[in-house]
Amino acid sequence: MNIAELTDGARNVEIPEAEVTEVGETRTVNTRFGTEARVADIKIKDETAEITLSLWNDDIEKVQVGTKLKIGNGYTNSFRGEVKLNVGRYGTLDIL
Repeated sequence: MNIAELTDGARNVEIPEAEVTEVGETRTVNTRFGTEARVADIKIKDETAEITLSLWNDDIEKVQVGTKLKIGNGYTNSFRGEVKLNVGRYGTLDIL
């Protein structure tokens, strides 16, 4: 699947290879479960497009600009009119 093909509400998203182009600031948020978590938005691109990927907790330290990665079982949602990619609890983020 290419990034350009992603639409809001897509499930079971598989991105075989993408490159990190930007890493945003890490911020602390309160989850709906009453705990605190760290989250950072990064930009990834393939040969077709670029998208924002939200990373949580330990996944944030795995990447930097230039890192190549693979996403398995991800999903998309729309936030403030922008489609974003998420790994989620059941997805995978693999560094290539």
